[in-house]
Amino acid sequence: MGDAVVEAEQRRYPRAVPPRGLRVAWQSGTRRTVSYLGSIALGGLFVVTQQPVPIRSMVKVLLDLPLGEFRARGVVRRITPSRGMGIEFIAMTQEDRARLNKALQPMLALQ
Repeated sequence: MGDAVVEAEQRRYPRAVPPRGLRVAWQSGTRRTVSYLGSIALGGLFVVTQQPVPIRSMVKVLLDLPLGEFRARGVVRRITPSRGMGIEFIAMTQEDRARLNKALQPMLALQ
């Protein structure tokens, strides 16, 4: 079995490709920045950045979605050199989860 197959089986939620140009504001420690969003799912997102923070770093994210703001806390689980970092969501309100779920539906339908 290839690594890609194993990795796909480990995902709890399908990844969506966001609309082109969608940005995410994020903060880790005292560092605050805005980056492009590579992909997003109910379980986390991929931030496109040349300067990712270390694996296991805590990150706060803020997305401005058509249905309103989405905020969550996450932890960096994967770094892809020269591309960005994968963040797993570890905390969000029920309202934010519902807002994200609703925003993901049309993105997933287009794939």
